[in-house]
Amino acid sequence: MNSVRQRTQGPVEEIVERQRTTMSRRDLLASGGAIVGGVALGSSAFGQQSTDAVAEKQTWPGRAFGSDLLRGKVAVITGAARGIGRSIAVDMAANGADVVGLDICAKITPEQAYAVATKADLEETGRLVRQHGRQFMEVVGDVRDIAFLRATADQVQQKFGHIDIVVANAATQRFKPLIEMEDWEWNDVINNNLNGTANTIRAFAPMLVKNGGGRIIVLSSMQGKHGSKNMASYSASKWGIIGLMKSAALELGKDKITVNALIPGLVDTPLTHNEARWSALIGEVTANENPPKNPTEKEAYDTRAPHEPLKVAWLKPEDLAPAAVFLASDLAAMVTGATYDVTGGDNANNQS
Repeated sequence: MNSVRQRTQGPVEEIVERQRTTMSRRDLLASGGAIVGGVALGSSAFGQQSTDAVAEKQTWPGRAFGSDLLRGKVAVITGAARGIGRSIAVDMAANGADVVGLDICAKITPEQAYAVATKADLEETGRLVRQHGRQFMEVVGDVRDIAFLRATADQVQQKFGHIDIVVANAATQRFKPLIEMEDWEWNDVINNNLNGTANTIRAFAPMLVKNGGGRIIVLSSMQGKHGSKNMASYSASKWGIIGLMKSAALELGKDKITVNALIPGLVDTPLTHNEARWSALIGEVTANENPPKNPTEKEAYDTRAPHEPLKVAWLKPEDLAPAAVFLASDLAAMVTGATYDVTGGDNANNQS
């Protein structure tokens, strides 16, 4: 499905196409195959690749949702090398924004259960942004380093003359019982996810104030609205991000800056597209204290999908991007301090 087709579809056609794509994905997974970047891979092709290699091949072309909703805007996006960050970057470019893509392009923790983002991944995000005729500024660095972020904010301001949108997306996670965690396992997740999000706001919000307003979007998680077994550091960091967002919204409203949180459900990115997450997912759904340690994608998908309202076990990164574009646009001028759930219906289980 190409971007031209998506831009010319009406609402009804988009719904039909969406249902067709979702059904195709479920049918393909049921037969042992996979979908990568909208391309179907049969079970034989899937078996020849590592799961991380499959997850890295997201090449989202982008969608436009109106008459240049973000024309003339400059968006800074952290964790932009792939996954949700890439999808948001490309959809914002499709809607007129120039993009600054920031990513560490290296290990965040000494041990990662998922593939490491690379500079080549970030360059691919830049290529996809430029396909829409927009500028892309590539920045490699760590959101835990606020001095680096402040220097980057100065460079972006100098290059473009203004910053209008900030998306704090960079994240990592660890799977381990709380009392068994090493100090670094707890600290690296909190420092990257929560402190890194706060650093991003603290570094870039002054530029938005200077420019007379703007939009800040932070990425939390459904696991920021409930506890998560063996994922205490991740859940705590994402819960903290919601409190951070609401506090920042109260403080920055006088400066015409809106601050909102996007709440993804389970999303098929390298962070979750791995055996450790699939095993945890099966344990969550089945209440199994000893889930299989090396499940397949199909086993995880088939276990979870029947329990979800839309019968989709996990979302694609590009499912999150439309909400981010809306929150970044003038259409959301009166929306601040809000959480926007994009979960495939998983949020229907929340008590509030």
